[in-house]
Amino acid sequence: MSKTLDLYEKAKKIIPGGTQLLSKRPEMFLPGLWPAYYEKAEGYKIWDLDGKEYIDMSYMGIGSCILGYADKDVNNAVKEAISNGTMSTLNAPEEVGFAELIVSLHPWAEMVRYARSGGEAMSIAVRIARAYSKKDKVLFCGYHGWHDWYLSANLSNEKSLDGHLLPGLDPLGVPRGLTGLTFPFNYNDAKGFLSLVKKHKDNIGAIVLESIRNTNPNIEFLQIIKETSLKEKIPLVVDEITAGWRLNKGGAHLLFNFEPDIAVFAKGMSNGYPMAAIIGNGNVMQAAQDSFISSTYWTERIGPVSAIATVKKIIAKDVPTHLINTGKKMKDIWLRVAKNNNIEIEVSGIDPLAHFAFNYTNALSLKTLYTQEMLERGVLATNAFYSSYAHDDIALNKYEFSANEAFEIIYKAIQSGNPENFLKTPVCHSGFKRLT
Repeated sequence: MSKTLDLYEKAKKIIPGGTQLLSKRPEMFLPGLWPAYYEKAEGYKIWDLDGKEYIDMSYMGIGSCILGYADKDVNNAVKEAISNGTMSTLNAPEEVGFAELIVSLHPWAEMVRYARSGGEAMSIAVRIARAYSKKDKVLFCGYHGWHDWYLSANLSNEKSLDGHLLPGLDPLGVPRGLTGLTFPFNYNDAKGFLSLVKKHKDNIGAIVLESIRNTNPNIEFLQIIKETSLKEKIPLVVDEITAGWRLNKGGAHLLFNFEPDIAVFAKGMSNGYPMAAIIGNGNVMQAAQDSFISSTYWTERIGPVSAIATVKKIIAKDVPTHLINTGKKMKDIWLRVAKNNNIEIEVSGIDPLAHFAFNYTNALSLKTLYTQEMLERGVLATNAFYSSYAHDDIALNKYEFSANEAFEIIYKAIQSGNPENFLKTPVCHSGFKRLT
Protein backbone atom coordinates (compact mmCIF):
# COMPACT_ATOMS: atom_id res chain seq x y z
CA MET A 1 0.00 0.00 0.00
CA SER A 2 1.20 3.52 -0.76
CA LYS A 3 0.38 6.41 1.58
CA THR A 4 1.03 8.82 -1.29
CA LEU A 5 -1.27 7.19 -3.82
CA ASP A 6 -3.95 6.35 -1.25
CA LEU A 7 -4.17 9.96 -0.09
CA TYR A 8 -4.93 11.14 -3.61
CA GLU A 9 -7.78 8.65 -3.88
CA LYS A 10 -9.17 10.13 -0.66
CA ALA A 11 -8.61 13.67 -1.95
CA LYS A 12 -10.71 13.08 -5.06
CA LYS A 13 -13.67 12.29 -2.79
CA ILE A 14 -13.45 15.45 -0.69
CA ILE A 15 -11.72 18.00 -2.98
CA PRO A 16 -13.34 18.78 -6.34
CA GLY A 17 -10.79 17.83 -8.98
CA GLY A 18 -8.49 16.33 -6.35
CA THR A 19 -6.04 19.25 -6.32
CA GLN A 20 -6.12 23.04 -6.15
CA LEU A 21 -4.10 23.47 -9.36
CA LEU A 22 -4.84 21.79 -12.68
CA SER A 23 -1.13 21.55 -13.46
CA LYS A 24 -0.55 19.42 -10.34
CA ARG A 25 -3.15 16.78 -11.04
CA PRO A 26 -1.47 13.36 -11.26
CA GLU A 27 -3.57 12.65 -14.36
CA MET A 28 -1.52 15.29 -16.16
CA PHE A 29 1.57 13.12 -15.67
CA LEU A 30 0.97 9.44 -14.91
CA PRO A 31 -2.57 8.52 -13.85
CA GLY A 32 -2.59 6.17 -10.86
CA LEU A 33 1.17 6.16 -10.30
CA TRP A 34 2.36 9.78 -10.10
CA PRO A 35 3.26 10.64 -6.47
CA ALA A 36 0.74 13.39 -5.76
CA TYR A 37 2.10 14.50 -2.36
CA TYR A 38 5.43 15.35 -0.83
CA GLU A 39 6.78 15.12 2.70
CA LYS A 40 9.87 17.23 2.08
CA ALA A 41 11.45 19.25 -0.72
CA GLU A 42 14.99 20.64 -0.72
CA GLY A 43 17.20 21.84 -3.55
CA TYR A 44 15.96 19.80 -6.51
CA LYS A 45 15.03 16.74 -4.43
CA ILE A 46 11.56 15.65 -3.27
CA TRP A 47 10.53 12.93 -0.84
CA ASP A 48 6.98 11.54 -1.03
CA LEU A 49 4.86 10.32 1.88
CA ASP A 50 6.33 6.82 1.55
CA GLY A 51 9.89 8.11 1.93
CA LYS A 52 10.79 7.63 -1.73
CA GLU A 53 13.33 10.14 -2.99
CA TYR A 54 13.10 11.78 -6.43
CA ILE A 55 15.00 14.44 -8.29
CA ASP A 56 12.64 17.01 -9.76
CA MET A 57 13.55 17.58 -13.39
CA SER A 58 10.11 18.79 -14.34
CA TYR A 59 8.26 21.92 -13.19
CA MET A 60 9.95 22.88 -9.89
CA GLY A 61 6.75 23.88 -8.13
CA ILE A 62 5.13 24.88 -11.45
CA GLY A 63 7.86 27.46 -11.98
CA SER A 64 7.61 29.02 -8.54
CA CYS A 65 10.89 27.80 -7.02
CA ILE A 66 13.40 29.60 -9.21
CA LEU A 67 16.18 29.21 -6.62
CA GLY A 68 15.30 25.63 -5.71
CA TYR A 69 13.21 24.15 -2.93
CA ALA A 70 13.60 25.50 0.63
CA ASP A 71 16.31 27.98 -0.28
CA LYS A 72 18.10 28.80 2.98
CA ASP A 73 18.54 32.52 2.34
CA VAL A 74 14.87 33.05 1.57
CA ASN A 75 13.73 30.76 4.37
CA ASN A 76 15.89 32.57 6.92
CA ALA A 77 14.38 35.91 5.93
CA VAL A 78 10.89 34.45 6.25
CA LYS A 79 11.65 32.85 9.63
CA GLU A 80 12.75 36.22 10.97
CA ALA A 81 9.55 37.79 9.65
CA ILE A 82 7.49 35.07 11.34
CA SER A 83 9.24 35.66 14.66
CA ASN A 84 8.41 39.37 14.42
CA GLY A 85 4.79 38.79 13.45
CA THR A 86 3.48 38.40 9.92
CA MET A 87 0.25 40.39 10.35
CA SER A 88 -0.95 43.32 12.43
CA THR A 89 -3.32 46.28 12.31
CA LEU A 90 -0.42 48.30 10.90
CA ASN A 91 1.35 47.81 7.58
CA ALA A 92 4.60 45.92 6.97
CA PRO A 93 7.45 48.30 6.00
CA GLU A 94 8.75 45.68 3.57
CA GLU A 95 5.89 46.67 1.24
CA VAL A 96 7.71 49.95 0.59
CA GLY A 97 11.10 48.26 0.50
CA PHE A 98 10.13 45.82 -2.22
CA ALA A 99 8.31 48.51 -4.19
CA GLU A 100 11.51 50.55 -4.28
CA LEU A 101 13.53 47.49 -5.31
CA ILE A 102 11.31 46.34 -8.18
CA VAL A 103 10.81 49.90 -9.50
CA SER A 104 14.58 50.41 -9.50
CA LEU A 105 14.87 47.44 -11.89
CA HIS A 106 12.16 48.84 -14.19
CA PRO A 107 12.89 52.55 -14.79
CA TRP A 108 9.64 53.08 -16.71
CA ALA A 109 7.56 52.09 -13.66
CA GLU A 110 6.63 54.39 -10.78
CA MET A 111 4.05 52.65 -8.61
CA VAL A 112 3.32 49.16 -7.26
CA ARG A 113 0.34 47.21 -5.96
CA TYR A 114 0.48 43.72 -4.47
CA ALA A 115 -1.50 40.49 -4.51
CA ARG A 116 -0.61 36.92 -3.58
CA SER A 117 -1.12 34.93 -6.80
CA GLY A 118 -0.66 35.43 -10.51
CA GLY A 119 -4.27 35.00 -11.58
CA GLU A 120 -5.63 37.57 -9.14
CA ALA A 121 -2.77 39.94 -9.98
CA MET A 122 -3.74 39.80 -13.65
CA SER A 123 -7.33 40.56 -12.71
CA ILE A 124 -6.12 43.58 -10.74
CA ALA A 125 -4.06 44.75 -13.71
CA VAL A 126 -7.01 44.47 -16.08
CA ARG A 127 -9.26 46.23 -13.55
CA ILE A 128 -6.78 49.11 -13.28
CA ALA A 129 -6.44 49.34 -17.07
CA ARG A 130 -10.20 49.45 -17.54
CA ALA A 131 -10.55 51.99 -14.74
CA TYR A 132 -8.02 54.21 -16.47
CA SER A 133 -9.35 53.80 -20.02
CA LYS A 134 -13.01 53.71 -18.96
CA LYS A 135 -13.56 51.11 -21.67
CA ASP A 136 -14.54 47.45 -21.44
CA LYS A 137 -13.02 45.23 -24.12
CA VAL A 138 -9.70 43.42 -23.73
CA LEU A 139 -7.46 42.13 -26.53
CA PHE A 140 -5.09 39.50 -25.20
CA CYS A 141 -2.46 36.96 -26.15
CA GLY A 142 -1.26 34.06 -24.00
CA TYR A 143 -2.34 32.40 -20.77
CA HIS A 144 -3.41 34.70 -17.94
CA GLY A 145 -5.17 32.61 -15.28
CA TRP A 146 -8.62 31.47 -14.28
CA HIS A 147 -10.65 34.64 -13.68
CA ASP A 148 -13.84 35.59 -15.52
CA TRP A 149 -12.35 38.42 -17.59
CA TYR A 150 -10.05 35.87 -19.27
CA LEU A 151 -12.19 32.74 -19.51
CA SER A 152 -15.07 34.71 -20.97
CA ALA A 153 -13.17 34.57 -24.28
CA ASN A 154 -14.19 30.89 -24.41
CA LEU A 155 -17.86 31.81 -24.60
CA SER A 156 -19.60 32.25 -27.93
CA ASN A 157 -23.01 33.59 -28.87
CA GLU A 158 -24.10 30.00 -29.48
CA LYS A 159 -23.38 29.21 -25.82
CA SER A 160 -20.60 26.80 -26.66
CA LEU A 161 -16.86 26.77 -26.22
CA ASP A 162 -14.77 27.68 -29.19
CA GLY A 163 -12.08 25.27 -27.99
CA HIS A 164 -9.53 28.01 -28.41
CA LEU A 165 -8.00 28.40 -24.97
CA LEU A 166 -8.87 25.49 -22.74
CA PRO A 167 -10.08 22.61 -24.91
CA GLY A 168 -11.87 19.98 -22.87
CA LEU A 169 -12.55 22.33 -19.96
CA ASP A 170 -16.03 23.80 -19.75
CA PRO A 171 -15.89 27.15 -17.87
CA LEU A 172 -19.31 26.85 -16.30
CA GLY A 173 -20.03 29.68 -13.92
CA VAL A 174 -18.55 32.35 -16.17
CA PRO A 175 -21.51 34.66 -16.89
CA ARG A 176 -22.74 34.56 -20.47
CA GLY A 177 -23.21 38.29 -20.16
CA LEU A 178 -19.43 38.66 -20.45
CA THR A 179 -19.52 37.31 -24.00
CA GLY A 180 -17.96 39.73 -26.46
CA LEU A 181 -15.65 41.52 -24.03
CA THR A 182 -12.38 39.62 -24.51
CA PHE A 183 -10.73 38.70 -27.79
CA PRO A 184 -7.57 36.60 -28.29
CA PHE A 185 -4.84 37.07 -30.85
CA ASN A 186 -1.77 34.95 -31.56
CA TYR A 187 1.78 35.83 -30.60
CA ASN A 188 3.74 37.49 -33.43
CA ASP A 189 0.54 37.84 -35.47
CA ALA A 190 0.51 41.59 -36.07
CA LYS A 191 -2.07 41.31 -38.84
CA GLY A 192 -4.53 39.47 -36.60
CA PHE A 193 -3.97 41.96 -33.80
CA LEU A 194 -4.55 44.98 -36.04
CA SER A 195 -7.70 43.36 -37.39
CA LEU A 196 -9.10 43.13 -33.86
CA VAL A 197 -8.13 46.72 -33.13
CA LYS A 198 -9.91 47.94 -36.25
CA LYS A 199 -13.04 45.99 -35.35
CA HIS A 200 -13.25 46.99 -31.67
CA LYS A 201 -11.21 50.21 -31.41
CA ASP A 202 -14.03 52.31 -29.97
CA ASN A 203 -14.21 50.26 -26.77
CA ILE A 204 -10.81 48.63 -26.09
CA GLY A 205 -9.88 49.06 -22.44
CA ALA A 206 -6.66 47.03 -22.35
CA ILE A 207 -4.14 45.11 -24.45
CA VAL A 208 -2.66 42.14 -22.57
CA LEU A 209 0.13 39.76 -23.57
CA GLU A 210 2.94 37.65 -22.19
CA SER A 211 6.34 39.21 -22.91
CA ILE A 212 7.67 35.86 -24.16
CA ARG A 213 6.84 32.21 -23.70
CA ASN A 214 7.68 29.43 -26.14
CA THR A 215 8.46 31.64 -29.13
CA ASN A 216 10.89 34.54 -29.43
CA PRO A 217 9.10 37.77 -30.25
CA ASN A 218 9.22 39.45 -33.61
CA ILE A 219 10.40 42.96 -32.72
CA GLU A 220 8.14 44.48 -35.38
CA PHE A 221 5.18 42.74 -33.71
CA LEU A 222 6.06 44.30 -30.36
CA GLN A 223 6.55 47.69 -31.99
CA ILE A 224 3.10 47.51 -33.57
CA ILE A 225 1.57 46.56 -30.22
CA LYS A 226 3.24 49.50 -28.51
CA GLU A 227 2.52 52.01 -31.28
CA THR A 228 -1.13 50.98 -31.32
CA SER A 229 -1.48 51.31 -27.58
CA LEU A 230 -0.02 54.83 -27.70
CA LYS A 231 -2.02 55.94 -30.74
CA GLU A 232 -5.34 54.64 -29.42
CA LYS A 233 -4.52 55.49 -25.77
CA ILE A 234 -5.10 51.87 -24.69
CA PRO A 235 -3.25 50.70 -21.54
CA LEU A 236 -0.71 47.99 -22.34
CA VAL A 237 -0.35 45.16 -19.79
CA VAL A 238 2.57 42.72 -19.93
CA ASP A 239 2.28 39.40 -18.09
CA GLU A 240 5.70 38.47 -16.62
CA ILE A 241 4.34 35.86 -14.22
CA THR A 242 6.18 32.97 -15.88
CA ALA A 243 8.95 34.57 -17.93
CA GLY A 244 10.01 37.21 -15.41
CA TRP A 245 13.40 36.81 -13.66
CA ARG A 246 14.44 33.85 -15.83
CA LEU A 247 16.13 35.62 -18.74
CA ASN A 248 17.28 38.75 -16.92
CA LYS A 249 17.03 40.60 -13.62
CA GLY A 250 13.42 41.70 -13.95
CA GLY A 251 10.80 41.43 -16.64
CA ALA A 252 11.74 39.91 -19.98
CA HIS A 253 10.18 42.90 -21.73
CA LEU A 254 13.30 44.87 -20.77
CA LEU A 255 15.31 42.74 -23.20
CA PHE A 256 13.17 43.93 -26.11
CA ASN A 257 12.96 47.63 -25.18
CA PHE A 258 9.23 47.05 -24.87
CA GLU A 259 7.77 49.51 -22.37
CA PRO A 260 4.26 48.69 -21.10
CA ASP A 261 1.94 50.69 -18.88
CA ILE A 262 1.62 47.79 -16.43
CA ALA A 263 3.67 44.64 -15.80
CA VAL A 264 2.62 41.75 -13.57
CA PHE A 265 4.95 39.45 -11.62
CA ALA A 266 4.43 36.36 -9.42
CA LYS A 267 5.72 32.73 -9.40
CA GLY A 268 9.54 32.74 -9.16
CA MET A 269 9.72 36.25 -7.71
CA SER A 270 9.34 34.90 -4.15
CA ASN A 271 10.61 31.32 -4.53
CA GLY A 272 7.53 29.42 -3.44
CA TYR A 273 5.99 31.90 -1.03
CA PRO A 274 2.72 33.54 -2.18
CA MET A 275 3.46 36.96 -3.67
CA ALA A 276 2.53 38.96 -6.75
CA ALA A 277 3.26 42.50 -7.88
CA ILE A 278 1.55 44.83 -10.32
CA ILE A 279 3.89 47.64 -11.36
CA GLY A 280 3.11 50.51 -13.69
CA ASN A 281 3.48 54.14 -14.64
CA GLY A 282 1.97 56.62 -12.25
CA ASN A 283 -0.86 57.87 -14.47
CA VAL A 284 -2.34 54.44 -15.08
CA MET A 285 -1.69 53.02 -11.62
CA GLN A 286 -3.44 55.92 -9.89
CA ALA A 287 -6.66 54.67 -11.48
CA ALA A 288 -6.61 51.90 -8.86
CA GLN A 289 -7.94 54.47 -6.42
CA ASP A 290 -10.99 55.05 -8.60
CA SER A 291 -11.98 51.39 -8.24
CA PHE A 292 -12.13 49.11 -5.20
CA ILE A 293 -9.07 46.84 -5.06
CA SER A 294 -8.41 45.71 -1.50
CA SER A 295 -7.80 42.49 0.45
CA THR A 296 -6.58 41.70 3.97
CA TYR A 297 -3.95 39.13 3.10
CA TRP A 298 -2.33 41.33 0.48
CA THR A 299 -0.88 43.11 3.51
CA GLU A 300 0.75 40.14 5.27
CA ARG A 301 4.52 40.30 5.69
CA ILE A 302 5.88 37.03 4.28
CA GLY A 303 5.13 37.93 0.66
CA PRO A 304 7.28 41.06 0.39
CA VAL A 305 9.97 39.65 2.70
CA SER A 306 10.38 36.54 0.55
CA ALA A 307 10.33 38.63 -2.64
CA ILE A 308 13.06 40.95 -1.36
CA ALA A 309 15.26 38.01 -0.38
CA THR A 310 14.63 36.18 -3.66
CA VAL A 311 15.20 39.14 -5.96
CA LYS A 312 18.35 40.20 -4.10
CA LYS A 313 19.74 36.69 -4.53
CA ILE A 314 18.75 36.62 -8.20
CA ILE A 315 20.80 39.79 -8.66
CA ALA A 316 23.76 38.81 -6.46
CA LYS A 317 24.18 35.31 -7.93
CA ASP A 318 23.25 36.20 -11.52
CA VAL A 319 20.61 33.49 -11.38
CA PRO A 320 19.22 34.09 -14.91
CA THR A 321 22.56 33.12 -16.50
CA HIS A 322 22.53 29.84 -14.57
CA LEU A 323 18.93 29.15 -15.58
CA ILE A 324 19.68 29.80 -19.25
CA ASN A 325 22.82 27.64 -19.28
CA THR A 326 21.08 24.80 -17.45
CA GLY A 327 18.16 24.93 -19.86
CA LYS A 328 20.51 24.80 -22.84
CA LYS A 329 22.21 21.74 -21.38
CA MET A 330 18.84 20.04 -20.98
CA LYS A 331 17.90 20.77 -24.58
CA ASP A 332 21.21 19.23 -25.68
CA ILE A 333 20.48 16.15 -23.57
CA TRP A 334 17.09 15.66 -25.22
CA LEU A 335 18.55 15.97 -28.71
CA ARG A 336 21.41 13.64 -27.83
CA VAL A 337 19.36 10.83 -26.32
CA ALA A 338 16.80 11.11 -29.12
CA LYS A 339 19.52 10.79 -31.76
CA ASN A 340 21.13 7.89 -29.91
CA ASN A 341 17.83 6.00 -30.01
CA ASN A 342 16.59 7.01 -33.47
CA ILE A 343 13.59 8.89 -32.07
CA GLU A 344 12.24 12.06 -33.66
CA ILE A 345 11.57 14.93 -31.29
CA GLU A 346 11.14 18.67 -31.54
CA VAL A 347 12.71 20.92 -28.91
CA SER A 348 11.24 24.34 -28.17
CA GLY A 349 10.77 27.04 -25.55
CA ILE A 350 13.04 29.66 -24.08
CA ASP A 351 16.05 28.03 -22.43
CA PRO A 352 14.91 28.27 -18.77
CA LEU A 353 11.46 26.91 -19.74
CA ALA A 354 12.38 24.16 -22.17
CA HIS A 355 10.02 21.68 -23.85
CA PHE A 356 10.22 18.79 -26.25
CA ALA A 357 7.60 16.89 -28.23
CA PHE A 358 7.57 13.45 -29.80
CA ASN A 359 6.99 13.77 -33.56
CA TYR A 360 4.54 10.86 -33.74
CA THR A 361 0.77 10.57 -34.00
CA ASN A 362 0.62 8.83 -30.60
CA ALA A 363 2.78 11.48 -28.91
CA LEU A 364 0.65 11.59 -25.76
CA SER A 365 1.14 7.86 -25.18
CA LEU A 366 4.90 8.27 -25.65
CA LYS A 367 4.96 11.19 -23.23
CA THR A 368 3.16 9.06 -20.64
CA LEU A 369 5.60 6.19 -21.20
CA TYR A 370 8.53 8.56 -20.78
CA THR A 371 7.18 9.82 -17.44
CA GLN A 372 6.57 6.23 -16.35
CA GLU A 373 10.09 5.05 -17.11
CA MET A 374 11.74 8.10 -15.59
CA LEU A 375 9.67 7.77 -12.42
CA GLU A 376 10.83 4.19 -12.00
CA ARG A 377 14.39 5.55 -12.08
CA GLY A 378 13.70 8.12 -9.37
CA VAL A 379 13.24 11.10 -11.68
CA LEU A 380 10.16 13.35 -11.81
CA ALA A 381 10.01 14.12 -15.52
CA THR A 382 7.67 15.09 -18.30
CA ASN A 383 8.30 16.71 -21.67
CA ALA A 384 9.20 20.02 -20.02
CA PHE A 385 11.98 21.26 -17.76
CA TYR A 386 11.90 24.43 -15.67
CA SER A 387 15.47 25.09 -14.60
CA SER A 388 16.31 26.37 -11.13
CA TYR A 389 19.42 27.73 -9.47
CA ALA A 390 19.64 24.47 -7.50
CA HIS A 391 20.02 22.26 -10.59
CA ASP A 392 23.60 21.20 -11.17
CA ASP A 393 25.61 18.86 -13.41
CA ILE A 394 25.07 15.95 -11.00
CA ALA A 395 21.32 16.21 -11.54
CA LEU A 396 21.73 16.62 -15.29
CA ASN A 397 24.03 13.61 -15.55
CA LYS A 398 21.60 11.40 -13.64
CA TYR A 399 18.80 12.69 -15.82
CA GLU A 400 20.65 11.93 -19.05
CA PHE A 401 21.52 8.40 -17.96
CA SER A 402 17.90 7.71 -17.02
CA ALA A 403 16.53 9.41 -20.14
CA ASN A 404 18.71 7.29 -22.40
CA GLU A 405 17.31 4.12 -20.82
CA ALA A 406 13.77 5.48 -21.10
CA PHE A 407 14.25 6.36 -24.77
CA GLU A 408 15.50 2.83 -25.48
CA ILE A 409 12.16 1.51 -24.22
CA ILE A 410 10.24 4.19 -26.10
CA TYR A 411 11.98 3.16 -29.34
CA LYS A 412 10.83 -0.41 -28.78
CA ALA A 413 7.31 0.85 -28.09
CA ILE A 414 7.31 2.83 -31.32
CA GLN A 415 8.58 -0.14 -33.29
CA SER A 416 5.87 -2.34 -31.80
CA GLY A 417 3.21 -0.10 -33.31
CA ASN A 418 1.26 -0.03 -30.04
CA PRO A 419 3.03 1.99 -27.31
CA GLU A 420 -0.04 1.71 -25.04
CA ASN A 421 0.92 -1.92 -24.39
CA PHE A 422 4.03 -0.65 -22.60
CA LEU A 423 2.03 1.52 -20.21
CA LYS A 424 1.06 0.53 -16.68
CA THR A 425 -1.49 3.36 -16.50
CA PRO A 426 -3.98 5.16 -18.74
CA VAL A 427 -2.58 7.80 -21.08
CA CYS A 428 -2.03 11.16 -19.38
CA HIS A 429 -4.33 14.12 -19.96
CA SER A 430 -3.30 16.64 -22.57
CA GLY A 431 -3.60 19.87 -20.62
CA PHE A 432 -4.51 23.12 -22.35
CA LYS A 433 -3.35 25.04 -25.37
CA ARG A 434 -1.56 28.38 -25.17
CA LEU A 435 -1.52 31.17 -27.70
CA THR A 436 2.22 31.81 -27.33
